[in-house]
Amino acid sequence: MVLAGMGAITAVETGVASADATCSISSHAEKKDVSTLGITMTYDKSVNLDSIGVGTTATYKIVVGTTGIGNPYVNTITDYPPAGFSVVSASVTAYHLAGGQRTEDVTPEPNAGGFKVTSPGWFVNSGNPVTYTVTYRVPTNLSNGQQVTSGGIGVAGTVGVSNELPNLTACFTARPNTVGESALGSLNNNGLGSADGQTSSTGSISDIIANAIKKYIGS
Repeated sequence: MVLAGMGAITAVETGVASADATCSISSHAEKKDVSTLGITMTYDKSVNLDSIGVGTTATYKIVVGTTGIGNPYVNTITDYPPAGFSVVSASVTAYHLAGGQRTEDVTPEPNAGGFKVTSPGWFVNSGNPVTYTVTYRVPTNLSNGQQVTSGGIGVAGTVGVSNELPNLTACFTARPNTVGESALGSLNNNGLGSADGQTSSTGSISDIIANAIKKYIGS
């Protein structure tokens, strides 16, 4: 789902394309100091796949949790994606008094090279982390085999939960699109949704997929 009214929001000056041998799709950090009152705050960031086609999408998940039964509140989470990534969609999963854990679509705002979401306060305890999930369009100018490392995260809220973690990164390896990914891209470009049998002025779904595959393989 493309966020309505967002326009072309793109990350700048954030993240690096890494040539390091180690490329981990997730990282973890903890905070336990005088501000956390004897409990441990946990922070995780991950990307959905270790190998992603250029021009497709990458989905990053940030999870802020705690080992305690107290009630710290998170009011801002900022994700720092690799440079040139533009937001496609985002959601936050958090605890609500009515209904428990609930996922809601959100519209991130640019924030110092990243994209933030805000709330009057998302409740966090040992059984109820808050999760920020954001999907980005992957640029087409990445090289095959290039390791792409994101930036970190920033969290604001009550004293114990607030943290800046520039090294909480996630990495994937860029690759060319597969035939199926190119076909799906063609469907999107022709204004077709996911409904079976849906057509457009350019022809049927089967025609568009066939044409996309032919174009991809050069037939």
